Amino acid sequence: MAQTFEVQKEVKFEAKLGLFDATMIVMGSMIGSGIFIAPSIMAGYMPVPQFLILLWVVGGILTAFGAIAYGELTAMMPKAGGQYVFLREAYSPVLGFLYGWTLFFVIQSGFIAAVAIAFAKYLGVFIPALSEEKVILSFEIFGWKYILNSAQLVGIAVIGILTCINCFGVVFGAIVQNLFTVSKIAAIALLVLVAFTVGNGSWSNLFESFSFENFHPIAPPEAISMGFLAAFAVAMSKALFAYDAWNSVTFAAEEVKNPHKNIPRSLVLGTIGVMIVYVIANMTYLYILPAKEMALVQDNRVAAAVAEKIFGPLGAQLIAIAIMISTFGCDNGLILAAPRVYYAMAKDGLFFRGAGKLHPKYKTPVNSLILQGVWSSVLTLSGTYSALLTYTAFASLLFNVMTVFAVFVLRKKYPERERPYKTWGYPIVPILYILVALFFIIYIIVGDPKSSGFGLLLILIGIPAYVYWSRAKINNLHE
Repeated sequence: MAQTFEVQKEVKFEAKLGLFDATMIVMGSMIGSGIFIAPSIMAGYMPVPQFLILLWVVGGILTAFGAIAYGELTAMMPKAGGQYVFLREAYSPVLGFLYGWTLFFVIQSGFIAAVAIAFAKYLGVFIPALSEEKVILSFEIFGWKYILNSAQLVGIAVIGILTCINCFGVVFGAIVQNLFTVSKIAAIALLVLVAFTVGNGSWSNLFESFSFENFHPIAPPEAISMGFLAAFAVAMSKALFAYDAWNSVTFAAEEVKNPHKNIPRSLVLGTIGVMIVYVIANMTYLYILPAKEMALVQDNRVAAAVAEKIFGPLGAQLIAIAIMISTFGCDNGLILAAPRVYYAMAKDGLFFRGAGKLHPKYKTPVNSLILQGVWSSVLTLSGTYSALLTYTAFASLLFNVMTVFAVFVLRKKYPERERPYKTWGYPIVPILYILVALFFIIYIIVGDPKSSGFGLLLILIGIPAYVYWSRAKINNLHE
């Protein structure tokens, strides 16, 4: 009879990821399609090679400063959910919830959808029937026209495959992440090696003469009238977004071995490693193409233009393969990490209850993975995910600033707590990150108040949801 009342043991995460796995999650989540396209966009605003390289160096250092601050928080609180937990503990449950709400409904799911479509676009180079040009369904309702193309279906398939892989254990997800991250870095390294050995470029492209008096952007049209500082700020924002998603590994903190040491190390190693990859890649582009020529590359596909100049027509196909590898690995990292946030929210009674359960065998948040996969697929089908990303692009940076500031808040709030790792260069390093990031947040709001205002509205819509789940939690406690 005693067995009748036996309480089933709660399923918990298992720490199976090492330092290499954690570092690959950081690097793989950051390196997507941006490095193959963003340098051309940036060159339009800042067609000066020395400053182009400086942008990537400064962006990398700033990102590393943020990672250093996150290291202290993760070492102090190595819990599933990462940034959600930090914001909850430093400020309030509602702020942590608003971060998780925005992450689920817009930021992470939107990125997953966008990266999956990017994969599909380049698959279309080899299989035209699976491109965006292949329309499957088209109709119009009350003046609103909807078009479904085959690339969207490919994107959904990618999301589905990677979601399934990550349901079968964090180790399977990590194997895919390691394989594709190493592959994408190797592909970039191969392009660099070939460019500098047989590319027939010119080092003078990297050292063009420059004067502030004669400076002016050359693309896009709205940038041509910008002054140096405005152009520098906009170009820097593109670099910072290419460095985004570096904090993904903090979401899976409970699944990393010796998290007090390995997560801070992986954050710093990963962000600095990506900075090195980005800087060398941009030096390669500039070695082959002058900055002004980079800015005018069709569709901003600068990596394809460089490869085509080296390999001929074959170059575009080689870069298409490299981007497919890069985007597939990037999406895997995004899909793997974020469900741990939704799991933590559900455990706090602030999300769908089923999201707070782990699979008894695989120890993965299967329900959270499925919820994320379904919503990402909806955004892929809707065709509105790019707009959603535009509206809330500043939100990711805003939450990052608040999280770095949490280092100061928590040192005052919990001075007695053990901190196995402390922020290097405190307080200068986190202050520098906060000041520079705030400059870009203000610039985004001033430059596009409509989009940023709508993005803030999407975040604030989470407040009624928080009230609903909070009340439901209280009712459950009383039952």
